[in-house]
Amino acid sequence: MTTPSRTSELRRRRARKEKISLLRKRYAKASSESDRNKIVEKLKRVAPGVNVNEFTKVAAASQA
Repeated sequence: MTTPSRTSELRRRRARKEKISLLRKRYAKASSESDRNKIVEKLKRVAPGVNVNEFTKVAAASQA
């Protein structure tokens, strides 16, 4: 099996970064706790290495 090419790796990273940014905006606008929990679950699927506490803190700061 060959190693993944650099361009596809960079494309995946960019897409993941954009998705996390979109999820942060959605989290900040979410009104109910159940919506926020769904967004956090999606975040865990998209980027398992992201610290959830840091994500929620940044999202709350961007809302203010």
